[in-house]
Amino acid sequence: MKSFLQRFGALVLGVLLGFDRWRFRGSKRRLCYPDGVMGFLSNHSVLLKDFNKPYARDMTATLCASIEKRAKRAGIYRYLNNSKVSKEETALAIAKEHGKTRGLIAVLSCTESCQNLRVRKNRESKRLEMHIERGKCLHYYHYYLDPKFGLRYTRLQSWFPFTMHVGLNGRDWLAQQMTKAGIDFVKKDNCFTWIEDFAAAQQLMDQQLQTEWQPLLDRWARESFPLGETLLQSPVPYYWSVQEAEFATDVAFRSAEDLAKVYPQFVHYAYANLHGQDLLQFMNYRVRPDGRPLAMGEVKTTIKELLEGTCVRHHVLRNLLKMYDKMMSILRIESMLLDLEHFKVFRTKEGDDDGPMSYRRLRKGVADMHRRAEVSAKINDRYLSSLATLEEKRSLAEVTAAISQRVEWKGRKHRALNPLSPEDASLFEAVNRGEFMIDGFSNRQIRAILYPQAESADGTTQKRLSAKVTRLLRLLRAHGLIAKVPKTHRYQVTEKGRLNFSVILAARASNTKVFLQAA
Repeated sequence: MKSFLQRFGALVLGVLLGFDRWRFRGSKRRLCYPDGVMGFLSNHSVLLKDFNKPYARDMTATLCASIEKRAKRAGIYRYLNNSKVSKEETALAIAKEHGKTRGLIAVLSCTESCQNLRVRKNRESKRLEMHIERGKCLHYYHYYLDPKFGLRYTRLQSWFPFTMHVGLNGRDWLAQQMTKAGIDFVKKDNCFTWIEDFAAAQQLMDQQLQTEWQPLLDRWARESFPLGETLLQSPVPYYWSVQEAEFATDVAFRSAEDLAKVYPQFVHYAYANLHGQDLLQFMNYRVRPDGRPLAMGEVKTTIKELLEGTCVRHHVLRNLLKMYDKMMSILRIESMLLDLEHFKVFRTKEGDDDGPMSYRRLRKGVADMHRRAEVSAKINDRYLSSLATLEEKRSLAEVTAAISQRVEWKGRKHRALNPLSPEDASLFEAVNRGEFMIDGFSNRQIRAILYPQAESADGTTQKRLSAKVTRLLRLLRAHGLIAKVPKTHRYQVTEKGRLNFSVILAARASNTKVFLQAA
């Protein structure tokens, strides 16, 4: 971000980053797998042959009658015979028709696909078995105009086990926050083209991550599903996870004309210059020395012309990274993490809040919401930093001039770095690897890359190589290329380091024809 603002800061009004659209999934974990349901039915003396009919069917009928009766009495119920109809627009139209400005504004029902539980007969064993199946059933959407959160909704599956989804818009929420705080703004569609105080707005958006999600989502679930605690005869709480979360970094340009001057170059750069290896590194996927990912999947870039602007979509394995010009004056970088398997965050073990902390897999649950935000913000930041190199006018000599001189750091003089030296280049490559972009790196990890034979060496040799790597890292710190992570033994590449490493390694990889053409 810093390097991007250094290039285009004169054209930018401000930057706002945070979650855009959330969709939470409430699942009754005990009832999401056959054995759990079997135990539940046994506790309530329900036979398997009675599960489909009358047990589950009667619960669905009771649920539907309760929701529809209440909504029809208020005149805000609609059945949609087409699932592709915009439910948000329909709900807002009903609210306008009835003059509703807060609270429950509409209840919509629609038949949509779902994952449910059914009892089927096994033809081979001649026994009844519980199965998880894909099917269709009626879903109920409850739309609310919340004075604190803006427009939000719940989506309830009417068939056992009554899975619920909750939708929320972070920008609508921020608008309510700024209105309460007395901060003026101009909002168009789902973004802000002008804010009186961007720094104050960012502080309000950061406060969203401090929300106690579990009790809040439980309360919203009870509003839309008041029978939830009695229909199943015994309480089975919802476990809330993040089904979809779009984290957006909005760069507000002074005008549409200012963005229009540079955006076509951004689009061309994103499509023509960003290769699969670059995108994998933005997403913190580990890659082999030849650039191939360790994980299997597809990296694909597409460009679409939308009403909001030109959208560049990068499908990075099962995750999504987008760039588009919203409302003509907003450059939006948006990431959506769907596959969290390889993302590591510093946390305690689940269920042991007082235990030791270590790097563990990022969870889908709402407990890791703030950590998901940190990971997503760094992905967007790396993308913007890459765009900043588009406008780099300085020569290789100008960029590397500072590191090519001796420096004094903490009272000691340190030698100059040589971009053409194989030893220094190997060090640059080691610390600039994609897997170190989020978590940083340690002495031991760099030692294993530079001296792979050290793992099988004796203790004296390992200590000698460890001390050598310590001196090399101290040298990079003296030149401002890496920085130590506070209270840890890990390091991260700085903005200055990222720029120097990128241009040096790119120059070393280029053939002589490129340099002769430049000359």
